[in-house]
Amino acid sequence: MRLKYSYFLLVILLFASCGEYNKILKSTDTNLKYTYAKKYFEEGKYERSITLLEELVPFMKGTANAEESLYLLGQSYYNSKDYSSATQIFTTYYTTYPKGEYAEPSLFYSAYGMYLASPDARLDQTKTYTAIAEFQRYMEKYPQSERAEQAKNYMFELQEKLAYKELLAAQLYLNLGNYMGNNYESAIITAREAMKSYPFSKYVEDYQMIMLRSRYEYAQRSTAKAQPERFRLVVDEYFNYKNTFPEGKFVAEADKYYREAQKKIELLPTNN
Repeated sequence: MRLKYSYFLLVILLFASCGEYNKILKSTDTNLKYTYAKKYFEEGKYERSITLLEELVPFMKGTANAEESLYLLGQSYYNSKDYSSATQIFTTYYTTYPKGEYAEPSLFYSAYGMYLASPDARLDQTKTYTAIAEFQRYMEKYPQSERAEQAKNYMFELQEKLAYKELLAAQLYLNLGNYMGNNYESAIITAREAMKSYPFSKYVEDYQMIMLRSRYEYAQRSTAKAQPERFRLVVDEYFNYKNTFPEGKFVAEADKYYREAQKKIELLPTNN
């Protein structure tokens, strides 16, 4: 009996709440609607606050509530996990009010929304580059912000994604080998350029190993005339790797390439 009573009480409260909301929607009192928009936001009823604020924001321009209403709309979208809409609103805020009260968090959440939209490393990374640029802008403008360290970490994470994409590209060239051209050279160039672009990446050792593997595989598949010079390049690449990562995760494999290259150099005739 008590459960039945509780159920009916809940239904009554729900209808009362819906009735109140519908009355607010139909109201022509802008101030009343704004009061309820903030009330719903505080209560976590973001769909309701979004509906009201989307209607109110255009009317708030030029008023004392213009900045706050736009920022609350962005936060409502953000809290409801509609990050795409939130990013658009936050971007509108800090471009409209670059020195506004909520400019700092708006710029951060705009960048964070772009961070969340960054796709898998195998896909087009336009959104990733945009997010990195947005975080850089944030850190330049608010270097002492409590969110600056967080922004830096997100930016580094996105850069690692780009670094990983380059690793995948270099590995693909290596796997293609001599298929329809010299893909070994493409693997070397891709890995070398990635090292220049991301010198502090956790994938630097992988880049160097791809270069060594590519040198070795290319030399193995070369003509007898070209092999001596190309195996010498394998030795050079080996020392580049070994000097940088003397105890690296690929040392055993690298040592094998070095020994094989040395044998080939000793056995093959030298072209003068």
